[in-house]
Amino acid sequence: MTRPPTLRDVAAASGVAISTASRALTKPGRVNERTATRVREAARELGYAPSPTGRALSSGRTRMVALLVPDVTNPYFFGIVRGTAARLRADGYVHVLVDAEESVEAEERALRALRPTVDGAVLAASRLDDDRLTSWSHEFPMVTVNRPVPDQSGVLVDTAGGTGQALAHLASLGHRRVAYAGGPRASWSDRRRRAVLRTAAKRLGVEVVGLGPFVPRREDGAAAADAVLHAEVTAVLAFDDLLAFGILDRLAERGVDVPGAMSVVGCDDVFGADLVRPGLTTIAAPLERAGHAAADLLLARLDPTHPGGSVTVELPTHLVVRGSTGQAPLRVVR
Repeated sequence: MTRPPTLRDVAAASGVAISTASRALTKPGRVNERTATRVREAARELGYAPSPTGRALSSGRTRMVALLVPDVTNPYFFGIVRGTAARLRADGYVHVLVDAEESVEAEERALRALRPTVDGAVLAASRLDDDRLTSWSHEFPMVTVNRPVPDQSGVLVDTAGGTGQALAHLASLGHRRVAYAGGPRASWSDRRRRAVLRTAAKRLGVEVVGLGPFVPRREDGAAAADAVLHAEVTAVLAFDDLLAFGILDRLAERGVDVPGAMSVVGCDDVFGADLVRPGLTTIAAPLERAGHAAADLLLARLDPTHPGGSVTVELPTHLVVRGSTGQAPLRVVR
């Protein structure tokens, strides 16, 4: 045979109708065992393998799952991708990684394009608002990471609680005026951290100066550092480690000693946080576990026997103290 074998060839070789051959290969319980065995043997001898498209048409499933992240270059999402991919692969699914480019419009375009070809989606740190997320959750099975949606399953990494820990750490070192270099305006996590900081600041007797929004990229750290110095503070909490890396770069350019004149705290404990100089004090998050848990929740929703209902998995964070934080200086640097 000079062409790839087809289902028609398998049916002819086993002496059954095409529809019977299809059922024997995809739903063997719906034909008698002798017929199913004969069809499988014919398929094996011919080297026939059903196409993904054919499997999708017969089962209604593509066994593909979309994983959308705001920025594929941000190492925060590497652990989430690894955890999600490993869990899906173990269950016979393939994930499609999509970069939403920190854009609400790009995220919705991707969801529209992927809707006919995937069984469900994991949305990590989605920038969509509640109404849009709720609308999409009615279109296909969906699980979120760090972006809760009412009555939908999701995973929450408690970086806000870690931010409170970080502020308490700075207060213990004598810092009384601290900047928060915030993340994207559409970030739910950023809004939650600002709220936690307001409460923690009152309890600790610390003044928190909110700055931003900043795009969570190293190159945006220069503008953040300049704003921090203008705010006349002795420490800064950055939205994430990438922004903190950029702040450290700019402070070094301007001759500001860290931590002697300014303490810096990041968030996520991504690769490189212990390699910059000084090592970055940051909030460690179990990102691979978050990806694994998100995939588990989605697989449960894809299971036809799943009882339904929403589940929220909350994962703790902890502060990792390194060399970028120290005692508050006697004089504020400008």
